[in-house]
Amino acid sequence: MVRIETERKMTVRIRFLFFLLLLPLLGWGQQLLPPIQNYPIFEYNAASQNWGLTINAHGELFVANNKGLLHFNGEQWVLYKLPNNTIVRSVAHVGDRIYTGSYEEFGYWAKSALGGLEYTSLTHLIRDHEFNSEEFWQIVPYGNEIVFRSFSRIYIYGNGGIRVIDPGFVVTNVVVFQERLLVAGNDVGLFELYGEVPKSIKNLELLKTASVVDMVTTKGGLLIGTKLNGFYLWKGNGNLEQWGAALQPELRLHQLNKMVALSNGKIGFGTIKNGVYLYDPRTGGIDRINKATGLQNNTVLAMQQFKDQLWIGMDNGLDRIQLNAPVTYFTDYTGTVGTVYDLAVHKGILYLGSNTGVYYFKDNELRFVNGSQGHVWDLEVIDDMLFCGHNTGTYSVDLQEWREISNYSGGYQIVKVPEKMDTYIQGTYNGLSTYVKTPQGKWEVFRISGLDFPIKQLCFESPTVIWAAHPYKGFFRIALEDGLKSVKEGSIEQFPTMDIPNKYNVKLYNIKNQIVIQSGGRWYKYDPIAQKIVPFKEFDAFTTKELVHYGDDHYWFIDNEGTKEITYTDLNDVHMTITGNQMVKRLVPDAENVVKSNDSIYFFTLSDGFAKINLPQLLGNATDRSVPMPKLGFFRDALEVRDILEMPIEVKFKHSRDIEIQVAAPMLAEPRFYYELKGAEQESAHSESGTLAFQNLPFGRYDLFVSTLDINNQKSEPLRIRFEISPPWYFSRVMTAVYIAMLLVTLWLIRVYNRRKLQRHHDRLLLSMQLQQEEKLRALEKEKLAKEIKDKQKELTGTTMNVAKKNELILELKNMLLVNKEKFSNQQRYRSFIKKLDSSINDDDDWKKFEVNFKELHEDFFEKLLLQFPDLTPKDLKLCAYLKMNLSSKEIAPLMGISTRGVEIHRYRLRKKLSIDSSQNISNFLITFK
Repeated sequence: MVRIETERKMTVRIRFLFFLLLLPLLGWGQQLLPPIQNYPIFEYNAASQNWGLTINAHGELFVANNKGLLHFNGEQWVLYKLPNNTIVRSVAHVGDRIYTGSYEEFGYWAKSALGGLEYTSLTHLIRDHEFNSEEFWQIVPYGNEIVFRSFSRIYIYGNGGIRVIDPGFVVTNVVVFQERLLVAGNDVGLFELYGEVPKSIKNLELLKTASVVDMVTTKGGLLIGTKLNGFYLWKGNGNLEQWGAALQPELRLHQLNKMVALSNGKIGFGTIKNGVYLYDPRTGGIDRINKATGLQNNTVLAMQQFKDQLWIGMDNGLDRIQLNAPVTYFTDYTGTVGTVYDLAVHKGILYLGSNTGVYYFKDNELRFVNGSQGHVWDLEVIDDMLFCGHNTGTYSVDLQEWREISNYSGGYQIVKVPEKMDTYIQGTYNGLSTYVKTPQGKWEVFRISGLDFPIKQLCFESPTVIWAAHPYKGFFRIALEDGLKSVKEGSIEQFPTMDIPNKYNVKLYNIKNQIVIQSGGRWYKYDPIAQKIVPFKEFDAFTTKELVHYGDDHYWFIDNEGTKEITYTDLNDVHMTITGNQMVKRLVPDAENVVKSNDSIYFFTLSDGFAKINLPQLLGNATDRSVPMPKLGFFRDALEVRDILEMPIEVKFKHSRDIEIQVAAPMLAEPRFYYELKGAEQESAHSESGTLAFQNLPFGRYDLFVSTLDINNQKSEPLRIRFEISPPWYFSRVMTAVYIAMLLVTLWLIRVYNRRKLQRHHDRLLLSMQLQQEEKLRALEKEKLAKEIKDKQKELTGTTMNVAKKNELILELKNMLLVNKEKFSNQQRYRSFIKKLDSSINDDDDWKKFEVNFKELHEDFFEKLLLQFPDLTPKDLKLCAYLKMNLSSKEIAPLMGISTRGVEIHRYRLRKKLSIDSSQNISNFLITFK
């Protein structure tokens, strides 16, 4: 334990020594500065040095760059090179023209129908003159003329010609002041140009020992800046006056290079060594903006104001400063301060609590509170004391005074107990702590027993009932007793998981005496009557947004899941949205904090400092300022950039697979856009950039409406862009005529085909009817034949059976005669009688009749049988005929006049002749024989 304590003390000492060593680094001059937007070289893709700036009426920026003329329309940087690829040293816009000066070259640029710039040289207008390695460093409009200045001469363009003036000294600057063209020289003073003759202005002897670098017209007179002697004010008569005594030494030290008179009454001074100074002659206040406070470079080569934007051209890059911005920033570019978690104003001094400790502003310098190193969660002014909730405990802070009040680790949030004086409860890493101030002015702190889990957020339902949020396990309703020293037994109430969608990072608020809960992006409240969690419908419009600050009549919400926008509302008439600016991008998710300083000023904690919002100014900007309509930059299809001067823009279908349209609003620092596409395809969406891309649009006419959105989400009047995608070749007019002709021919062919098909169908029906008729006739004929055959069969069978019966009767008679042979007296007569009986049995007429009838039924039976079995006798054929009729041996015997036994023997012999084995029925064979 002793070793551990010793190591802990050594660690604290090391940290303390480290911050003591770091303290001098924190003593830099700190200011709340307007937003600065950097444009590094790799973004605008040109050279590093930017010698001149000009901005047209639409807010488009033109830069004199080492590689040429740089154009920024608010969305896209485009570099235009001179024909001889020389450095552009100066630039100025006059009307629709952009004049530039270069090495032995000057002229103007004008926009083409495609949206780009085209150059026209003016040097061919110079007569009887040769350049002497001159570069043109300045361009000044003078009445209807344009003045181009090199170090050795002045060239005046007007009335279609150019006049060349040689003043006889090194010309360092020209300016139009009180409708007079003034010329400054190096160590020669100031001159006024009369025609082509410069005349020295008296009483300006101070300038004869100084090098004038810039002159600017202000409301108070002409401001004359020198390289190393500071700056002077001259009112057009009398002597020079010196301004800004506090600023003069710094300008001499850091070498003044450029000046600009700002619309808010301030003067901007650009230096070679220390960036920009914004000087307010009314108050004497000085804002220093340099690399340490956000500029890319300390060497200022050019400055130009447009509305509330100050553009700065530097030796390395371009920057834009938002003047008169309702949001200003303190930014820690060194990384020493770290992430700011809370702020507080105590005794007129602003304190910052970050993950590295506590800092405060004094005399415009940021200083560290000794001993405060570590993570700060909460800064709260209580009873005229500044409490600091720290990861090591809770402390009171007063400049360099750092005094421990509690050693309970992790002071998340401290809240006053309702209806109790000088009593507070704090959520810590290990539960709750109660703070009570004694009559002697000391604070007594004790742990509330019965809780041992971290409580990051808490609020009171009543003086003894508290709601506490666990970082990971949801929220609890807790009843306290024993003078807020312990938790009432069995009173920790945790609601069913079905009441809220998510237990992680639940937020609690007491809003107008209601316990409000946020979980999973949704809002709920506690219903004390029903004693359950129900939806909080008042915040339905702010689902997925987090409440970071609220008062009696206003609320600040942040959308961490979507656009990161900030919303200020009173839930009734006032509703303002901030989106797309630096502050939104620098907020710390789930650790956002808003601190109210007074009714006008709010502070937002950031990942690298904090932001200050002037709410009335922000609301005024949201209601007073109109949002400019966007301008069309270019219209490009898959083949080329199209002419944007004539609408509708015609696009061939084969080139419409990729359409890119660029709009811009250069008057705004960070514009967004909303577009609606109407036509053959409908589409609408928000866009963070001004480049809109459409793929594979169907052919037809389209109207594209694009509106600008400012940081307050206000929408401008829409820009209407009309374009038409022509039909593909297979939908052209010629092809349409071909399709119509083909359709007509097809219809005619279909008609012919249908008529032929109908005729074929008619023929088939007729043939089918004929076939059906023939089939019916055949069926009738077949039926008739079948009937006839049946009749013949019956007749044949009847005849055969009659013959059989006759022969059977004759045989019986013959048998009777044979039996009674002895009774006949006349044997001759007996034999004759027997002979007649035999003749009657073997009567050929009966067989012939049978044969005729049999052949009618079984045509060619005998011929086929003899053809296959030629050894058959007539008697065999007769037996075959009887067998084919399926007569039995008994029935055949009388027909053949033999006994049944004789028939069997004959059948046996016939079987052999027909080669039929004993297993096969001879009758079946003959019946099926064909």
